[in-house]
Amino acid sequence: MNMSDAIEKLLLEMLRESGGNVQIQRNNLAGELNCVPSQINYVIQTRFTPERGYIIESRRGGGGGVTIRSVRTERGAYPMHIVNAVGDTLSYRTAAVFVQNLVDYECISTREAHLILGALGDKVLPFNADVRDRLRAKIFKSMITSLFK
Repeated sequence: MNMSDAIEKLLLEMLRESGGNVQIQRNNLAGELNCVPSQINYVIQTRFTPERGYIIESRRGGGGGVTIRSVRTERGAYPMHIVNAVGDTLSYRTAAVFVQNLVDYECISTREAHLILGALGDKVLPFNADVRDRLRAKIFKSMITSLFK
């Protein structure tokens, strides 16, 4: 197991034990795992993203405190978390991650996932990348909001 996987595994275990909310000090955790704090940052930035159902709050100084909150613990709140996390633009790849998470958390069916992704594809939205990603975000937010009214 590589260091990034070990860090992720430990953080996931901490989240599970704490009920979905954990505060860590990057320096302390790096010392426990015998790695550098930047490795902790890398794992948090790449594996604990809003697309994957996490909210990260970071504090500077004092060992680099970080709070990781999982919105997975509240299944009904996850769709609104997605709508709030999308922003003004949305790539197809990020949309696919959001949709897969909705399937994994049993918020939507596989059939609904295919319909959503079918409507968001690049071939369906034949505009330049900026316009396409803005339109995709609006369509996606509208679809999710409509599904969970």
